[in-house]
Amino acid sequence: MAGLHTLTEGIALRLLARDGIAAIWHLQMAAAAVYRTGDPIGADSILEIAATTEREWMRRETQPLTST
Repeated sequence: MAGLHTLTEGIALRLLARDGIAAIWHLQMAAAAVYRTGDPIGADSILEIAATTEREWMRRETQPLTST
């Protein structure tokens, strides 16, 4: 399970770096589309990536700013 968790985090971090907060919305919309095609397991996998992306975004937003 640790490998899957790391894979999910890796995907989430790459999407967040590339698309910013919009990545969360895009993932949620993709999950809805996949669910409508009859693949709830696939949709759940995409939602897990979305949740991981959102957690990372929230973590970054709540970190105190450091001065250099």
